[in-house]
Amino acid sequence: MKEARYFFVPDAENVNELPDEEAMHALRVLRLKSGDEMFLMDGNGCFYRAVVTLAATKRCLYKVLERIPQKPVWKGHICIAVAPTKVMDRMEWLVEKATEVGIDEFGFLNCRFSERRMLRTVRLEKIVVSAVKQSRKAWKPTVNQMTTFKSFVTQPLKGQKYIAHCYEEIDSKDLFAELQQPVGEDDADVTVMIGPEGDFSLEEVRLAVEHGFVPVSLGPCRLRTETAALSATMMAHLSRRII
Repeated sequence: MKEARYFFVPDAENVNELPDEEAMHALRVLRLKSGDEMFLMDGNGCFYRAVVTLAATKRCLYKVLERIPQKPVWKGHICIAVAPTKVMDRMEWLVEKATEVGIDEFGFLNCRFSERRMLRTVRLEKIVVSAVKQSRKAWKPTVNQMTTFKSFVTQPLKGQKYIAHCYEEIDSKDLFAELQQPVGEDDADVTVMIGPEGDFSLEEVRLAVEHGFVPVSLGPCRLRTETAALSATMMAHLSRRII
């Protein structure tokens, strides 16, 4: 039995052709032909069973046979906002693995001690799409442009808001213990901020607390930025998972 082949097609129900990159993979790598069955994902909660109607040199047309709505596997909206590392490979690893685990949104912060001040998200978007297909996620996470720390913490955010830090001067709660507290549907959203290798500045942590963020710890060990962000993703996902 052939493994089901999935392709990412935004607005899949209202178009009839694979995007260029997906078409190239379908035709040159998988060698799909007219009449072959495939599955499409729109990144917005639906899969589609479809059949290839035309397999040309660079074009792959299809016909949708069945719309298959998917059920969420976790409650609320999970957002991890992280200060990007100087080495982009580590951020690419993070977005791939966090997408596989389950996340709704990536934020990127320009902080006082940030190692990277600019970020191009085009490649990160491609990595997210690839991870969505690999892990069969019905919803594609949003990849935001980098924003300043102040802009992020002062915007209105629903649900629970946390900032992870390592300062002894500010009392911290355990993130996983906090996330396991019972919450209603209206409070299920989670936002966790992860700082650069040099941590947030003390002033940044205090500003976040002033705007409703709860200071938290991820445990007794010091973690690299991308490891901390993935750990926070895992904690949020496990605490919100629908069993």
